[in-house]
Amino acid sequence: MSDQYAFDEAQLPLFAGKGQKAPSYLKDHRKRLRERFLAGGSAAVADYELLELVLFRAIPRQDVKPLARALLDTFSDFSGVLSAPSERLNEVPGIGDAVVTELRIVEAAAHRLAQARVLERDRISSWAELVAYCRTTMSRRETEQFRILFLDRKNMLIADEPQAKGTVDHVPVYPREVLKRALELNASALILVHNHPSGDPTPSDADIAVTHQIDAAAKALSVTLHDHLIIGAADEFSFRSAGYL
Repeated sequence: MSDQYAFDEAQLPLFAGKGQKAPSYLKDHRKRLRERFLAGGSAAVADYELLELVLFRAIPRQDVKPLARALLDTFSDFSGVLSAPSERLNEVPGIGDAVVTELRIVEAAAHRLAQARVLERDRISSWAELVAYCRTTMSRRETEQFRILFLDRKNMLIADEPQAKGTVDHVPVYPREVLKRALELNASALILVHNHPSGDPTPSDADIAVTHQIDAAAKALSVTLHDHLIIGAADEFSFRSAGYL
């Protein structure tokens, strides 16, 4: 197939064969599901049905409900499916490049939406939206990532940049590089964010030590460290709220 969503015919055991149309009951099911979603939004459909809607474009002629349920069984929930690494998605029988592409598109759209709610504000004024954005981009990662939010004197967000990537339980962070980048951007304040793939946001001794190092270096350059957030699977840890800053 020349279409960008071409798929592997071997993945279609029920309706294999080029040019063969999908059975009418599948068309009716898809039409009803789309209409229900358009009328009631995401609240009107279950997670597996929302996944079906995503899979419809990638797999036009197959009943995708079993595949949607298999994805949820493997990755726990809709968010887990979207943020799953492509290599792991491909381990699920029936998944091909077209499905992975669709899921990556939806994941990117979710990140852009969460980011816009923070970036398009005049200033960082909603802590809840900031945390929601960080959770959307980081809570499901299988390796640690260290991000920095750079702000100006009015707490307007100048940039949100990943500083480093690591392993499942460690990410290298260099205070000198953090402050060097802050000076390049003429930032007046920082918010540090990193995730714990283990799900437990409790800071390690290394987390505490590097936070204090960055705080000391920032103060020497008249840069304010507002907070350091650790994002876990279901909760987050704030150094400021816990009294570490």
